[in-house]
Amino acid sequence: MKLIQNKATKYALCALITSSLGLLAAPMASAQSYPNKPIKLIAPVAAGGGLDNLARKVADRLSKNLGQTIVIENMGGGGGTIASQYVAKAAPDGYTLLVSYVATHGTNPAVRKLPYDAIKDFTAIGMIGATPNVLVINPDVPAKNLKEFVAYAKKNPAKLSYGSAGPGSLTHLGVEQFKLGADIFMVHIPYRGIAPAFTDLLAGQTQAMLPSLFAAVPYLKSNRVRALAVTGLKRSPAEPNIPTFKELGYNGFDGQQWYGITGPANMPEAIVRKLNTELNKVLASPDLAEQMASEAMTLMPMSPEQFTTYVKEDIARWTKVAKDRKIEIEN
Repeated sequence: MKLIQNKATKYALCALITSSLGLLAAPMASAQSYPNKPIKLIAPVAAGGGLDNLARKVADRLSKNLGQTIVIENMGGGGGTIASQYVAKAAPDGYTLLVSYVATHGTNPAVRKLPYDAIKDFTAIGMIGATPNVLVINPDVPAKNLKEFVAYAKKNPAKLSYGSAGPGSLTHLGVEQFKLGADIFMVHIPYRGIAPAFTDLLAGQTQAMLPSLFAAVPYLKSNRVRALAVTGLKRSPAEPNIPTFKELGYNGFDGQQWYGITGPANMPEAIVRKLNTELNKVLASPDLAEQMASEAMTLMPMSPEQFTTYVKEDIARWTKVAKDRKIEIEN
């Protein structure tokens, strides 16, 4: 009887071990064969525009590296909330990815109650790059530099307003951070996007704005706006004559319009590493770097861990600004 029980126990143990090995081998096998079907890369904006253009350039090169088609699917709405929620709920198999950016994984989590957690509900794959933001003013404002602008604002607190791309956007929170650091007052005028905000700035309806440098370059080239300072740790190669906030005595103005790739939480590590490796190969391409530099963007390859840290720090940055300025946006 004991012999039979021992044999039965051995058979059960063998079956359990075999089953466990099979479960372990399945993810390994899928990672080795990945990708074996088209990948969806969700762009959380409507077709056209900077983010969509960037997504297509990266996807084209990444698909060649992976030997598989990458389909861009535009899913605008809610400042990226709809697309982010969609990806967060997708299967974590590496076939549904998101172009995350400062709104979806930076400013929105700082000011809104979202249907997703920007950290816990996503797997960080890698950073793509970033473009700084630039404080610009209407040329009729009697200030040639940041020091003069601050002095003018303090003497004329009722005369200045600034436009933004919308409540809770980087163009909103960035100026609020500056107002706090410079101890000045300006009225916030939110718009539905950066284009109408520029229209009123050029017309003198507002006096200042903090758009991305990429968006501002055409107006700078034609002298329709005056640049005072850029965010980031160093001057942008695209406009090297514009000083950073840090150079001018304002620390902590490191926020930028950044873009990266994430997937649903709990993606297999082997797939994440493969995607990260191939993405960083794309970012090492001299022709892409040259194209992006012409659009005032710096490519920023990172490991998944570095990208996760970057996102956490960006959320913390804007959460502090929102708290200090008592900014909370209702959905």
